Amino acid sequence: MTAVAHDSATGSLFRRLRDPAAWVTTVDVFAILTAASLPWSTSLAGIFSTALLICMVPFLDLKSFLEFVKRPICALPIAIFVLALIGTLWSDAAWGVRFYAVSPTVKLLVLPVLLYHFQRSSRGHWVFIAFLVSCTLLALMSWLVLLYPNLSLKPAGGVLERGIFIKNYIDQSQEFTLCAVALAYPIVMLLRARRFWLAGLLGAIAVSFFVNMAFAVVSRTALVTVPIMFGVFALLHLKWRSIAIIVCALLAFALLAWQNSPQLRKTVNTFSRDYQLYKEQNIPTSIGVRLEFWRKSLRFFAEAPVIGHGTGSTRGLFERAATGGAYQATSEVINNPHNQTLNVAVQWGIIGVVVLYAMWLLHLLMFRGDGLANWIGLLVVVQNIFTSLFNSHLFDFHEGWMYVLGVGVAGGMVLKAARADTRADDAS
Repeated sequence: MTAVAHDSATGSLFRRLRDPAAWVTTVDVFAILTAASLPWSTSLAGIFSTALLICMVPFLDLKSFLEFVKRPICALPIAIFVLALIGTLWSDAAWGVRFYAVSPTVKLLVLPVLLYHFQRSSRGHWVFIAFLVSCTLLALMSWLVLLYPNLSLKPAGGVLERGIFIKNYIDQSQEFTLCAVALAYPIVMLLRARRFWLAGLLGAIAVSFFVNMAFAVVSRTALVTVPIMFGVFALLHLKWRSIAIIVCALLAFALLAWQNSPQLRKTVNTFSRDYQLYKEQNIPTSIGVRLEFWRKSLRFFAEAPVIGHGTGSTRGLFERAATGGAYQATSEVINNPHNQTLNVAVQWGIIGVVVLYAMWLLHLLMFRGDGLANWIGLLVVVQNIFTSLFNSHLFDFHEGWMYVLGVGVAGGMVLKAARADTRADDAS
């Protein structure tokens, strides 16, 4: 009997290994795990995303996939990687530096895979739920760390950041901002459907993210982009009367937060203080070095406007352009000018900039319809575009993966819905 049971179990296992539906489910699980782990661990997110790709292989319809990736929404992310790889040929950096500079673009190769998979899967919404739940737990942990700083898992010897359990305040602010604004759509839809309890629960979660950013820690990039993201939502989904009410509510909340949060006032006041220290004393403040990086990057771009200086050339250019003594803004050296457009322009010239903006534009257009998937996808692209004015977020690990997962999963859901509508129209 034991042998028969063993053979039966073995046969069942092999049947599942040959079942395409089982592999689709496995890929879904790894996508969910990637989204859930991203706010906490870059290593786990990398492991789960690699496992996702491996599980795509056994039953991948190669012909169908190759036909799919010819679409511009897939081809342009791939083109950025190819351009980075080819750009190593005319760079004057060491070969190790050149290939290291290619690595931030590798994640873009996963985007077409996610688009392809989630136009067939029915579990895309679980990826977003996993990310929201994970960020909510991180917000709770942020409050605990604010009260008990020793709970932080920041590297030993590093500077403990206020309210940061793991990673840094920029990544955490991007996560909380995305979740808080993304919840606006389902909250409005639930209120219209008179499902007040669930709308209240999601509203409380959204407010908790903003309260955390107001009283614990917030990045200046988030302060700039939140109004833009809410503006996009209001123009797309609300009537003017509702917009006026929400604006008044947000202003009241902002005033309350300003009066009661020294941390928020401190963050806002650093804008003018950092600029004055840079202009008057050449001190390398956060805003000062950014302005210096942008000024020099524009000069580098002007020197090689068509194809740029090549992949990985940025740091060498800044080293040669450094002036002044130690602890001065003009002497700062970096391999990332803290602006996505300039990062691309310095390395690959106008060709790279055209490819980058074409990708952003086509991804924006992909989400011009109605529905939660369209809203989340649109929001992810808008956030990446505007935060990339102050950082190279498409190439940063954390924000780059937020873009890949958000656009890949939401885009696949949108493509699936469009294909279903087309079949319905043909049937009628």
